[in-house]
Amino acid sequence: MSRQQLLYVTAAITAVFLLFFFGRTVPKTHVDDHAGHDHSKTAAPPSANTGNVALDFPTMLGLAKKRLTAAQLQKVTEWENSVVRGDVKNQQIKVYRTMSAFWMDTIGAFVPYAKYLGEAAKLENSEKNLTFAAHLFLREAQSVSEQPLQIWLAKEAKELFEKALEVNPANDSTKVGLGSTYFFGGAGNEPPMRGIALIREVAEKNPDDSFSQYMLGIGSTISGQWPKAIERFEKVLALEPQNLELILRLADTYEKSGDKANAKKKYELFLQTVKSLETQGKFKSNPEMLKQIEDHIKLL
Repeated sequence: MSRQQLLYVTAAITAVFLLFFFGRTVPKTHVDDHAGHDHSKTAAPPSANTGNVALDFPTMLGLAKKRLTAAQLQKVTEWENSVVRGDVKNQQIKVYRTMSAFWMDTIGAFVPYAKYLGEAAKLENSEKNLTFAAHLFLREAQSVSEQPLQIWLAKEAKELFEKALEVNPANDSTKVGLGSTYFFGGAGNEPPMRGIALIREVAEKNPDDSFSQYMLGIGSTISGQWPKAIERFEKVLALEPQNLELILRLADTYEKSGDKANAKKKYELFLQTVKSLETQGKFKSNPEMLKQIEDHIKLL
C-alpha cells in the first residue's frame, strides 16, 4: 500500500468515526471546512444544517485556494492557464493530474483532488480510472453529514460511474456504485428504488458479492431498518473480516438497534483489528479516535 493510499484509508476511517460519534451533535460549520481539509486532522465533520448554501466546484475551489500561500496560488494559476495549443487533450490530462496530486499531497484538500482526478479520467475514458475516481466520490459521500456537499459528491460519482458503464456495461461493481449514488441524492428527484434495483440485480446474481451486500446494508441504515442492515453487514464481515469501516458501521448499527452487547463486541473487534493492521503496516491509527471508542465501550 502506497503512502497516499495509507493516508487516505486512515482518513476515511477517521471520517466515518467522526460521523458516527459527532455527526448528530456538532454545531454548524461552513462548507470551506471541507473544501480544503484532510479528514485525519479534523475535529468533527460538517453539520447537516447548511442553510441555503449552494455548492458548486468553482465556489469550493475558491474557498480551498484561501489556504494557499502566494507562491502556491501563483503556481496553481499557472497550471490552470497552461493549456493553450498543440496536443490539448493530453496536456489537459497531465495538468489535471498535476493539480490533483498537489491538492492532496501538499494541501490535503479532497474536493479539488478528486474533481481533477475525475476530469482527467473523463478525458482518458479509461474504465479503471473512471471507476477509481467514482469510488472516491462515493466513499466520501458516505462519510459526510452536510447534505448539500453529500449531494454534490454523489452527483460527481454518478456521472463517473455512468461513463464507466458506457465503456464496460457488464461491470457489476460499477452497477452497484451507480445504484448507491441514489442513496445520497446523486440522482436528484429520482426515487432511491431505482438505485436499489441496480444493486439487488448484482446481489441476487452473486449473493457473496460483498460490495452489493454492503451497500444494501447502507440503504437499510438510511431507512432505519436495523435488523436488515445488521444481516447484510454480518454477511460482508464474514467475507472481509478486517474491513475497519464495516466493523465500525456494524457496531454503530447494533447500538442504534438497542443491542448494546453486540455493539460492545464489535467496537472491541474494531480496536483489535486496528492493532493487527497497524502491525502489518496497513493502517495508521488516530490515538484520540481509539481513546474515544475505548471510553464509549465503558458506557455500553
